[in-house]
Amino acid sequence: MIRVLHDESRRDLRDPTRPRPVRLYLWDPDRPRTAPAPLVVVSHGTGGSGSSMEWLVRPLHEAGFRVVALDHHGNNFVDGYEPEGFLHIWERPRDVSFALDALAREQLLGPVGVTGFSLGGYTAAALAGARIDPRILWAVLSGTIPLPEIPEFPGALEALRKKRPLDEWSPRALDAAAADLSDPRVRAVFQVAPGAGGLVTPESLATVRVPVGIRWGGADTVNPYDVDTRPYLEHTPTASGASAGPAVRHDDFFAPKPADPTARVWVGREAAAFFRQHLST
Repeated sequence: MIRVLHDESRRDLRDPTRPRPVRLYLWDPDRPRTAPAPLVVVSHGTGGSGSSMEWLVRPLHEAGFRVVALDHHGNNFVDGYEPEGFLHIWERPRDVSFALDALAREQLLGPVGVTGFSLGGYTAAALAGARIDPRILWAVLSGTIPLPEIPEFPGALEALRKKRPLDEWSPRALDAAAADLSDPRVRAVFQVAPGAGGLVTPESLATVRVPVGIRWGGADTVNPYDVDTRPYLEHTPTASGASAGPAVRHDDFFAPKPADPTARVWVGREAAAFFRQHLST
């Protein structure tokens, strides 16, 4: 089932007179249950879509979970790209909380977990308590620290500056980025090749109390282990993790013809096993 919800508290990036859209892809369990099924929310990577997360959704659905994947506005290939969608990454966990609010108004929610790939891994961590360091973010936005090139949106930072002057929106953005975006309904988090590890504060990761599972590729040059995965693994007291293999690249998790087709299959099974352990009712 595909649904498009609208968050009245935030604006559409193309038309500020309209609310922010949040598209949901929903899979209900095949077998009826007397109690609400555990729910797992899936957050896609940069420039992706919930519709392309089948490799992670399928094993979760087959394990009996209710699964909801999202399209993050301005950062998905279904609707197209906007610079804020790539740079205002703190809006992503807000998408998840908004979706949970909407679903909870319709029926009782079972235990909730969140999983995400790449930037979706940050999304999941933020819902468990990870916060962005506003000083590092400002250094990136102001150009003091070079922003790595974004293949899906080359020149994203320049496009954002053209769209809105930096001094016009940066104070609000820095406050929003550093805010506590945790959601008490989230009981477990599973990160796959997570991004933005260099932006989050070790102090915030130290406050995470829910179980966190992490999987990564040993040959990932997009979100390198030392830069992006290690901070989550070393500073989150509840985290445990494993490499999907020393030759596994970032692209192997989503490419139509991955160099190692077994990596994402294994990670999908690992995610299902993780949530079976931590979302059991």
